[in-house]
Amino acid sequence: MSTFLLEVGTEELPADFLSSAIAQWRDRIPSTLAEQFLEPTDISIYNTPRRLAVTIDGLPPQQSDREEEIKGPPAKAAFKDGKPTKAAEGFAKKQGVRVEDFQIRPTEKGDFVFIQKQIPGRATSEILTELIPQWILGLEGRRFMCWGNGSIRFPRPIRWLVALWGSEVLSVVLENGSEQISSDRISYGHRVLHPQAIAIENASEYLQSMESGFISVNPDERQAVIQTQIEECARKIGGYIPISPSLLQEVTNLVEYPTAVIGQFDEDFLQLPVEVSTMVMESHQRYFPVFKSSDSPELLPYFITISNGDPAKSETIARGNGRVIRARLADGQFFYQADLSKPLETYVDALKTVTFQEKLGSVLDKVERIRSVVKIVVEQLKLSAEEGQLCDRAAFLCKADLVTQMVYEFPELQGVMGEKYAIASGEPEAVATGIVEHYLPKGAGDSLPQTTVGQVVGISDRLDTLIGIFSLAMIPTGSSDPFALRRAANAIVSITWNANLPLNLNRLIEDIIAASWTDSETAELQGSLIEFFQQRIRTQLQDEKSIDYDLVNAVLGEDDPDYAQRVLSDLLDALKRAEFLQQIRNSGQLDQIYETVNRSTRLGAKGSLDKQTLDPVGVVNPELFEQDSERAFYDAIVAIVPQTERCQATRNYQDLVDALTEIAPTVSRFFDGEDSVLVMADDPHIQTNRLNLLGILRNHARVLADFGAIVKSM
Repeated sequence: MSTFLLEVGTEELPADFLSSAIAQWRDRIPSTLAEQFLEPTDISIYNTPRRLAVTIDGLPPQQSDREEEIKGPPAKAAFKDGKPTKAAEGFAKKQGVRVEDFQIRPTEKGDFVFIQKQIPGRATSEILTELIPQWILGLEGRRFMCWGNGSIRFPRPIRWLVALWGSEVLSVVLENGSEQISSDRISYGHRVLHPQAIAIENASEYLQSMESGFISVNPDERQAVIQTQIEECARKIGGYIPISPSLLQEVTNLVEYPTAVIGQFDEDFLQLPVEVSTMVMESHQRYFPVFKSSDSPELLPYFITISNGDPAKSETIARGNGRVIRARLADGQFFYQADLSKPLETYVDALKTVTFQEKLGSVLDKVERIRSVVKIVVEQLKLSAEEGQLCDRAAFLCKADLVTQMVYEFPELQGVMGEKYAIASGEPEAVATGIVEHYLPKGAGDSLPQTTVGQVVGISDRLDTLIGIFSLAMIPTGSSDPFALRRAANAIVSITWNANLPLNLNRLIEDIIAASWTDSETAELQGSLIEFFQQRIRTQLQDEKSIDYDLVNAVLGEDDPDYAQRVLSDLLDALKRAEFLQQIRNSGQLDQIYETVNRSTRLGAKGSLDKQTLDPVGVVNPELFEQDSERAFYDAIVAIVPQTERCQATRNYQDLVDALTEIAPTVSRFFDGEDSVLVMADDPHIQTNRLNLLGILRNHARVLADFGAIVKSM
């Protein structure tokens, strides 16, 4: 069997596209081959900044012959008076068969014509030739471009194409206006180390051919080499490099033949905040900063860069990189000293020149709204007067660094510089920490604020954004979320859960809206926000907490606003109930009560009993009982009322489930025992009495969840 090779040669591709392209090909190439009845033994996908490539092994020379059943027209349309119609003749001609080959078989929609068609296998090389343009032009990504006068769209211009089936060149032509990109066996090596063309004689020789041209095409191997070289360089200079996975992946996609180079900068720049220096090195220059040790926050005056040039000229490359980083650090040093020339609070007034949102005013307007929200949050959490003052001060200063020179030049440092400048201005440590923490988390998996001030200001900032943007009816739809409202709501939920904050989000939203919006806007605005938070809580429970979807439905309720109100009123309790349900499902205890409680819940819904009553006395009449099972059921419910009421107060849901487990056999007897009853009795009074009894049990279960939403475990 021959090896297949496709290499798409380009100008330097964006690093993020290379990772995406590999993922797309890993998904698409096997599936399109399977559609053609081809199953390879191995598919290897490679990349460098100037190429995407795939080699495929184990493909047969051609498809196997196969028989395919094809459904034709209805029998009544194919034959009239026993003779074939034009529909039958047309179908036979199209499929290349005779009418005599037709089979008439019954289906759900009547009798239809079927044929068994022998399809000879096509040559694999022919199929690959057809698939190659689909694989190349089917890639998706951002910032695609056209070049020349053609219409082909790709992240960078395509310069060459290698398509080999063994040693045979497959003829593929990409038409791009007046330019034709035709396949060949010619690839190209490293721009500096081997600028000559490389003729690949056989697809199986691809890796060796690339190595001869100083090209490392395997991204995993390239990344491993880079990591090893970085660690060796760090040892040479007695330092430690905390390798950022995202930066490592990015530089892997920026080089074809990596060489780690040690660079140096002036020790004077070590006086800059570490966050400034590391951000400049990592985000702006793609350099790896060097720390004194793994547990030290102090930098050494070195950096490691990954060169794509000639290793013999590493010293020259290091000097050039040093000049670049020194210039960037000098800029940072100038901005830092200029910003420190006045206290942080003096920058607040300049926030009125920065627009937050056209209809919601400036960032200064937002700061004042955040302070108002902070006051409401502080009151609800019953924080001390001192804590309240610290939260207010942090809210007042939380956006001040946005108008400093450092953050204007390096926006990634917002909050970070606010903390530094607050400390330099003599602000309390809690205020400074709150400023940087109120931006946390910045994304999924990021750390959360650990101080009360950071938590309160962070929640308040996001609530102001959510309520303000929702008041303008700018609710996120699809993937469009320009104000990151989903992320803001997720952060509020995560902070509340992580910090065990006893927040009533329902009342919080209501109080904030009441303070800033008219009564006519309140109900609709609050309803939209509650629904939005429900969606985010659902996502958080399933994705972040790994709670089964039906158990999440049981906590949030199915078409029952009482559950939604309860969840929003006590996020901590919602999380506790969801995790507890998952726990008793995993332990098997949920199965012990599922049948009886779920059945009672569904039947109880047919009655008219309210959803709060727990005591059957007064709503269930024992004189109407006809069977001992009814009396036993009634007595069992009466016995667990104190346990359920205690559970409501303490939220010890294990006590409730233990009680439901204990009475499960009694309930089963009511349904299926020798003295079982027919709930929907003919006598309306007896029927109501029995439905009320079931409704009482449902209400006990409702203290934990909506059991009607739970799916039986298989």
